[in-house]
Amino acid sequence: MRILLVSQMYPGPDDPDLGTFVADLERGLAERGHELARAVVDRRGGRSRHVSLARDVLSVARRFRPDVVYAHFLVPAGLLAVLGARAPAVLTAHGQDVENARRSRVVRAATRLALRRAAGVVAVSDWLRDRLETAVPEARGRVEVIDCGVDLDRFTPADPAEARTELGWHSDGTAFLCAGALSERKNVVRLADAFARRGEGSLVFVGDGPLRPQLEGRAGVVIAGPVHHVQVARWMQAADVVCQPSLVEPFGLATLEAMACARSVVSTNVGGPPEFVPPGAGVLVDPEDEAALVAGLASAATLPRPNEAARAAAGRHDVRDRVARIEVVLERAASGAPAAASAPRRAG
Repeated sequence: MRILLVSQMYPGPDDPDLGTFVADLERGLAERGHELARAVVDRRGGRSRHVSLARDVLSVARRFRPDVVYAHFLVPAGLLAVLGARAPAVLTAHGQDVENARRSRVVRAATRLALRRAAGVVAVSDWLRDRLETAVPEARGRVEVIDCGVDLDRFTPADPAEARTELGWHSDGTAFLCAGALSERKNVVRLADAFARRGEGSLVFVGDGPLRPQLEGRAGVVIAGPVHHVQVARWMQAADVVCQPSLVEPFGLATLEAMACARSVVSTNVGGPPEFVPPGAGVLVDPEDEAALVAGLASAATLPRPNEAARAAAGRHDVRDRVARIEVVLERAASGAPAAASAPRRAG
């Protein structure tokens, strides 16, 4: 197939970590023999980036003549795909796009238009599918759940002591890690408060954001700052427990990546993680309950190291399997066959 990839998030020279999951899926499709062209935004900020995306969708589609369009995020990328590409389009919802549709009448109307014209719709979790179908009735019965998966060759088990030595990370006790933006949604201040109440080990934050000043200078807490996505695996390998107690995670890729490294996890019970974190792989917590988070850190610290149950659970989300499933959806759309009805919600 000739596939036009449209995304408002894609790795670029100044933002190599932006939308890496989109690039991984693109690479997988190319490895399966498909020809791809892209119209993407590879930087953050600036209203002009969406104008540029619209222009690129039109020009690349005219030149490339795709059989199908594979769009990430419903609005604006998905809307631009269905309006400008002149080919059947499969749209993927990732989270904030659905929340925007829930909050804004204008975005909701744009999302409805995009979904009415889409040949297929994908959500990255059952939780997100339910949110989308509640917000936009046009989605009901049409949404297939296919998560982004994890690269099991990149995120692998390794000796944590060796990794910590390489990274210069010293920990007297359990080594906790949190990877992601230092933002309110990621719940990083409450995590740091819970870690302080535990009073043991070290906590490294890999990432940056507006809440950094509230984390700096705390005992046992280290701010590693932003690192390239290819280095994230090494930081996870250096940890004993990886934490993602976000207020909400539509999927929870960092949790899955940590599990692929055979690391126990402490993750939010709001969103996608309950769908792939089984007992023994980690602990799910109410992200707004600091006492529960303290208990979660303590419980996760007692789990096996390495955690083979976590690695086995992550193995069921191999990105190559996800690419194969996406391929089926794209081929169906390109052929004009009806979209598959959404399956019942998975239990647990």
